[in-house]
Amino acid sequence: MSHPLLDVRDLVVHYGPVTAVDHVSFALDAGETLALNGPSGCGKSSTALAVLQLRRPDAGQVRFEGRELTPLTERELRPLRPRMQPVFQDPYGSLSPRHRIRDAVAEPLKVHGRWDPADGPARVAELLDRVGLDPSCGDRRPHELSGGQCQRAGIARALASDPRLLVLDEPVSALDASVRAGVLNLLADLQDELGLGYLFVCHDRAVVRHFADRVVEMRDGRLVRS
Repeated sequence: MSHPLLDVRDLVVHYGPVTAVDHVSFALDAGETLALNGPSGCGKSSTALAVLQLRRPDAGQVRFEGRELTPLTERELRPLRPRMQPVFQDPYGSLSPRHRIRDAVAEPLKVHGRWDPADGPARVAELLDRVGLDPSCGDRRPHELSGGQCQRAGIARALASDPRLLVLDEPVSALDASVRAGVLNLLADLQDELGLGYLFVCHDRAVVRHFADRVVEMRDGRLVRS
């Protein structure tokens, strides 16, 4: 029996007395883009963090590739984390300003024990090329890149661990319109090539209508339409 890539059931997230996510349920298949759309503060990003187990939910289930994540310890989650990677809104804030781009892209390979000193530099150059960056960008630091280039570097970093799911939290909202289109086209090409599933958090209805296979609307922590 096949499972959805991601299956979220009755997810609840509290911040003190505030219910940020109120019994949210959805499923996502490999190769599909599901958008969470809604205004600021509606619970989209809290849902994304709970899916990634970066904010542990207070109730509900998150199944990834058929495995329930919520009861797992951090040690048990560690081997699963490479397969579900985030791409955040702020392309500069998501990369250390002290590290060169090549080191930022290489870091997941090192953290997850996949770094080969002989082949690693070529792998980093391949990842940069795959996202449309000249490998010479690897010698720069984030502040030396444009916003679009920096976001492409963040995508390369996310791809380094061969994920099956990308959780994209407003990945183009900080970019100019012309740059935004290029990044969205890159994400679409990568999905076609690699069969990735995307959970796409975005407040812009025009963007999600163009980019997503399915859209679910959130208001006040709840899904109001799918």
